[in-house]
Amino acid sequence: MKVLVIGGGAREHALCRSLSLDPHVTALHCAPGNAGIAEVAETHPVDARDGAAVTALALSLGADLVVVGPEAPLVAGVADVLRERGIPVFGPSAQAARLEGSKAFAKDVMAAAGVPTARSYVCTTPAEIDAALDAFGAPYVVKDDGLAAGKGVVVTSDLTAAREHALACDRVVIEEFLDGPEVSLFAVTDGETVLPLQPAQDFKRALDADEGPNTGGMGAYSPLPWADPKLVDEVLETVLQPTVDELRRRGTPFSGLLYAGLAITSRGVRVIEFNARFGDPETQVVLARLRTPLAGVLMNAATGELAAQTPLRWSDDAAVTVVVASHNYPGTPRTGDVVEGLADAAGVEDAYVLHAGTAHDAEGRVVSAGGRVLSVTATGTDLAAARARAYEAVSRIRLDGSHHRTDIAAKAAASA
Repeated sequence: MKVLVIGGGAREHALCRSLSLDPHVTALHCAPGNAGIAEVAETHPVDARDGAAVTALALSLGADLVVVGPEAPLVAGVADVLRERGIPVFGPSAQAARLEGSKAFAKDVMAAAGVPTARSYVCTTPAEIDAALDAFGAPYVVKDDGLAAGKGVVVTSDLTAAREHALACDRVVIEEFLDGPEVSLFAVTDGETVLPLQPAQDFKRALDADEGPNTGGMGAYSPLPWADPKLVDEVLETVLQPTVDELRRRGTPFSGLLYAGLAITSRGVRVIEFNARFGDPETQVVLARLRTPLAGVLMNAATGELAAQTPLRWSDDAAVTVVVASHNYPGTPRTGDVVEGLADAAGVEDAYVLHAGTAHDAEGRVVSAGGRVLSVTATGTDLAAARARAYEAVSRIRLDGSHHRTDIAAKAAASA
């Protein structure tokens, strides 16, 4: 099977790594890719949001399957153009991807499907914003209705900050605060059958102890030793399957990866948000534990054959990912700094480095090219062992001005 992966972040590197280990994959390509992906796949320069360009590349490569990684190409309709040319694609249509592209649309779908979520208001005027903030009170949860690369959400007890963020958005969703720990649960679906993966937890704040601004994610771990063993079955029954059924009922079936961001509240499971693709950095730890070859699962979803998929096999090991971010992330990051110590980091047992924002400079050196630069991932017999290996690998990497959280999975490992 010839596979083309679209995207160039750590999520796509994790996908490419898993696909490169799949015996059914005979050729692996990625567009545009990054410095790390180039070590396991042939990379091609292409605008990931240009459906015609992506389709032309897929046809020229004779790709049997295209896997669209990021949300922007999905919302832009890249999967639609591929499907029109008869190319199997893992990723939803533009209409179905509105589940991530519009918070208001997602709320409407959840209401129709009876999916438990936070009470909310959709606001477009200052008066509506003030009324909604007053109705819910602190802490305030303010979400840009559109795509914001994981940074469009503000959770704060500062009314002025909440109002400023809301006013900066064309359309905003203001909702009640959900207490309790958060869980990320991915599910592969062909629009009818829904196949959940293993849950993970990510860390969105930039600094230790969940301080600092929201980011795209500073680390993750799986499994969740504190979670109810019945959690996945409950979410499949009350969230994932009803959502897929509702989208199919509307004539916009969702085929690809449905990501449910959940809060385990005192009143039960509630959906915080949906994404229409693999999450980053949770993908890194979930795929680190998956033992079933990935290509066949994605192909079955792309071709409507997921009902025939054999049960997924998982490692009993734990996985931890620590993100190394560039200077000033999540503000305007500094780029062009040389990344050193990658070979040393890869020398740590059961640890490896996935590239997120990297490139090669004129001298062929790996340099930073984005906010989140690397996802350092490790596995171990338990979370404590996986954490130790991940942080040992991080300690061997040198990137001027970089920062990372030191408490990824610490609480879960201590209580396991």
